[in-house]
Order: sequence, then structure tokens, then C-alpha cells
Amino acid sequence: MPDPLDPTLTNPRSDRVRAVRALSGRPARSRHGQLLVEGPQGVREAVRHATDRVRDVYVTPAAAERYVEIVDDARAARLHVHVATTEVLAAMSADAQGVLAVVRAESGSAAQRLERVVSALPRERPALVAVLAAVRDPGNAGTVVRAADATGADAVVVAGDSVDVHNPKVVRSTAGSLFHLPVVTGSGLPTAVDALREAGLQVLAADGAGDHDLDDLLDVAGTATTGPDLTRPTAWVFGNEAWGLPAEHRALADAVVRVPIRGRAESLNLATAATVCLYASSRAHRGARA
Repeated sequence: MPDPLDPTLTNPRSDRVRAVRALSGRPARSRHGQLLVEGPQGVREAVRHATDRVRDVYVTPAAAERYVEIVDDARAARLHVHVATTEVLAAMSADAQGVLAVVRAESGSAAQRLERVVSALPRERPALVAVLAAVRDPGNAGTVVRAADATGADAVVVAGDSVDVHNPKVVRSTAGSLFHLPVVTGSGLPTAVDALREAGLQVLAADGAGDHDLDDLLDVAGTATTGPDLTRPTAWVFGNEAWGLPAEHRALADAVVRVPIRGRAESLNLATAATVCLYASSRAHRGARA
């Protein structure tokens, strides 16, 4: 009887290998409705939290022994687990670290996906949503998804001309958080903002030239009689890394908020500023979420 860790995929030039490798490009991802998840952390979370979307898992014999929980979870869920040589995994992806998965993208049109997420927002406690507007850097986009997950946010909406969240660099930088909370793509920013406001969320834009100081809002959270109140259900809108939010995007918000800078730094990295804002709302919501 063959060893279950003996490689069954040995040809790095096979059609299967070429098809998997092609998912690193947007055309193949769009055509097949699939994405590539590279590395043990991302694959582990996909197998555990997006089981019904995982099509195939690929591991080398060494990775299968090192990350036995991934293989066990995948096989327990009756997923297709393929043992492949190191050369095959390297041909599929230079960033696989011996573990790779092909995952189906969320189904439905952009409008349907947005509607599903908005309708599922909690009513028994304040909702928290991060909205990315024209965010182009994969690392920043992925880090915001990870921060939203860490702060207990309910969803991330990637709007407008933003990076494809199924870009492998984005997927890797989420460290598996992509599979912990809904991440909606394809909507225009005005459409997303309107849908979130109709669901009862205040819309706050984060911008260095904002009229409201984030620390001041934290000081009066729950007691403010006018203006933004961080205890309310909130959607934060974050802009482009280089130029922030243009005037027409700031105008969509109920208020524009700045993160205070007390040192000599000219500005904050987008993902850092987003993390600070999301944690401020998470802190303000803490009592209601307990």
C-alpha cells in the first residue's frame, strides 16, 4: 500500500500546474472565479473557515508532516488533498512554503454580495465596517482586512478602483483574515456608502484634514449631542495611499475625522491610520459587544 505522503503530482510542467499558476493573474481569477491561497497560515484558515469554497489543497510531503493539522482538517472535511513534489509546488507558486490551496470566489454579482453583507449586519449591537476607496497597494489592503478582523469588524467593503483583494499579495497579507469576515468587492463608493447609511450606520471618512479629532471623539463617545458619536454603528472610509480621499469622497461622509499626530511625522501609513480608527470604534463599542 503506498504511503499517503508519497507525491502523486510530480510533473511541474503539467496542465494542472499551469492552471494553478495562472491564478496569480487577474484574468484567470476572473475567468474561473477562483483564487490562490499561498502558505500555511492562509490555507489553514481557508480550510477551517471557508471549507465549502476550498476546491483543492496542495502540499509537499515535508509540509504535510509539519502542518499535519491542515491535512487532517482538509481530509476530515473531505477536501481534495494532493501531495506534490517540491518542484511542483514551486512551479505553482514561489510563495507557497509547501502549502497551497485553490479557493472559489464568493458567488453573485457585486450588488448581490453587497446586499447580502449589509442585510447580515448585526442589529443587537453596533456594527463596524471598513470601506476602502481606491486603495491600490496590496499590502495596505490586506493589512486593513487583518486589522478589521482583529477589531471585531463585521465586514470590509473594497470599493471603486481598488486593488483586487484576490491578488495573491493581498491574500497573503491578510494572514487568513480574508476568510474570517465578509470582504465585498466591485461596488462603487457612492453605492456602498448609500447602502451602509440606509442600514443605519454613520459614515466617517478618515483624512488628515478632518474637522474632527479622533481623540476628542473618544472623549465624548456616548455623550455627544451633535456630530459623530463613536458608540454608534459606523462605517469608516479610507482613501488612497498617496492622495487620501478627494473632496467628492469626503462629501459622501457624515463627518471627516483626523488621527492626531503629536510628533514630527508628516502623516501615517494608510493601514496604520485605518487600524487606529477601527480600534477607536471597537473601544467605543466595547460595552455593547461584551
